[in-house]
Amino acid sequence: MTEACSLVEGERAGWRSLTLRNGCIEVTVLPDKGCEICEFRDRSTGVDVLFKSPWGLQPPGAPPREGWDGMEFLRNYGGGWQELLPTCNDPCIYRGVELPFHGEVAQAPWEVVVGSEGGEAVEIVGRVRCERTPFALERRMRIDRGSPVLTLHERVENLSAQSHHLVWGHHCVVGAPFLEAGCRLHAPARTIVTLPEVWEDTARLASAQREPWPHALLRDGGRADLRDVPGPECGSHDDIFLTDLDDGTVAVENPRLGRTFRLGFDHALFRWLCTWQPYGGARAMPLAGSYALGIEPWISLGNLEQAVEAGEAVELAGGAALETTLTATIEGGPVA
Repeated sequence: MTEACSLVEGERAGWRSLTLRNGCIEVTVLPDKGCEICEFRDRSTGVDVLFKSPWGLQPPGAPPREGWDGMEFLRNYGGGWQELLPTCNDPCIYRGVELPFHGEVAQAPWEVVVGSEGGEAVEIVGRVRCERTPFALERRMRIDRGSPVLTLHERVENLSAQSHHLVWGHHCVVGAPFLEAGCRLHAPARTIVTLPEVWEDTARLASAQREPWPHALLRDGGRADLRDVPGPECGSHDDIFLTDLDDGTVAVENPRLGRTFRLGFDHALFRWLCTWQPYGGARAMPLAGSYALGIEPWISLGNLEQAVEAGEAVELAGGAALETTLTATIEGGPVA
C-alpha cells in the first residue's frame, strides 16, 4: 500500500515551515517568507531538485547580503521557488508607485491555512495582499496519495474598482546535487532572446541576439546547444529568455539519476521562460558562487512598466480575477 499523505510543521533556518508529504515527494514552504517553496524532494533518491545557495538561507532578521542594493528579494535569497507579482525583473514605476525588484509578494508574509488534510490528499491555501497595488493572490497547493505531482491552483484578484495591469511569474530554480554536467534542458521554445547588454563579463552568450532554439550565439564565435547543461567548471553567467512557446511544459532531466523535474503551466498566459544560467560564473555579489538553472514561466521578459509599453502586461478589470494552474513533477523509475 502506498504511503498516506501528511502535513508536517517544522522550521528551516528559523523560518516556520510546512511540508506536504506522500510516498513519492515532499514539498516544503516557508509561509512567512513569501510562501516560497524551499524544498522539492524526490523521496526515492532523497534528492532535492531546487537550488540551494552556497551561503545558505539566513534566519529572519539576518543582515542583508553584500551587494543587495536595497532589493528585498536579494536581501536573503537562498534559492528555491518564489512567486513574482505584480512585476518581474527590475524595479519600476507604475502609475506613480515604485514597485520593487521581482514584485511585492515574494518576501511578504502570507496567511497559510490547511485546506484539507487526510491520507488520500493534503492541501494548504496561501493568501497575500499587495500593499502598493490592489491585488490579492491565493495559491492552493495539493499533493495526492501515490502521485509525484504538486498542483498549484492560483487566483489573483483586483480588489479595486479600476482596471490595473500586472506581470506575473514563477522564479523556480533548479540546483545541485540534482543539477550537474550532463543534465538536459527540455524547453518548448522556438526563439532565444538575450538582453541588450551582458550583466556580468563571464557571460558566454552574445548579447542582443534573437536566434532559433536551441542553438545560441557565443560571444567568442560559434554556437552553444542550450539543451546541454555544463558543470560549474564552465564558469559562465547568462540571463536567457525563451519565447514562441509550442506548449506549457519545461523540464530538466538528469540521465545519471534517471529523474526528470517537469514544470507545467499555461503557455497562453506565461509566454516567456526566463532561464537564469549561473554555471559557476557568478562573481558579483550577492549571487557569487551560484550554480543553478532557472526554469521560470513569466508573462513578459520585462518589468511591469516595460510590459505595459510593449503591450504584454495583463490588464485586469476592477473586481475581476485571473486563475491559472501549474504542476511540478518528479518523473522516473527507481535508480538501479
